[in-house]
This record gives sequence, structure tokens and C-alpha cells, in this order.
Amino acid sequence: MLIGELAAECGVSTRSVRYYEQCGLLTSLRSSNGYRTYRLEDVETVRRIKALLNVGLPVATIAQLLPCVVDASPRLDPCSNLIATLNAEVARLDSQAAEIARCRGLITGILERSS
Repeated sequence: MLIGELAAECGVSTRSVRYYEQCGLLTSLRSSNGYRTYRLEDVETVRRIKALLNVGLPVATIAQLLPCVVDASPRLDPCSNLIATLNAEVARLDSQAAEIARCRGLITGILERSS
């Protein structure tokens, strides 16, 4: 299938598909005319990538986890470093949440003093 067909099937842009390929998350074959072609199983791979992006994981982490993903839910099978990687992501998200809460508190304080 061509890149446009893959993108439409998965609900992503062709630019996203190219980006996934650039990051090593997806591979394509080249036809004789130079067009990228994808296998039917690449539909599921793109859906898995999309699901992992939707839960807030960065592409570098997705590259580590993608071999462990079973389906687009995303459901994972245990594989090496899976727990450590996910724990690191939880810690990263906790840190971001704390920073957001701090900034929110500052803005709320400004608003309260301005009333």
C-alpha cells in the first residue's frame, strides 16, 4: 500500500508516517518508481505508535517499547527494561505535573492579588 493509503487507514497524516519512518519506528519498501510502499501489518504498527503517542510517551521511549506492544490498546508483553522504562516515564510525567501545578499556583496568586 502507498503512504497515503496507510495514513488514511490509520487516521494520521502522511507527514506523520514519514516521521515515524525517520525515527526508525516504521520501515517502508521502495517500488521501482521510488514510491514508498508498506505492508498490511504496518497498519497495526502505525496504530500502535499512535496509541503510545496518545498516552504521552516520547518517540525515543516508543522505539524501546514498540517491540513489546501487542495491540493498539496499547497492551504490552513484558520485555527487557520495560518496567524501568515505564517507571522513568511516570517519574518524568510526575515532574511535569509538579511544574504545571507550581506555575498554576503562581498565576492564580497573581490573579488573586489583582482583584
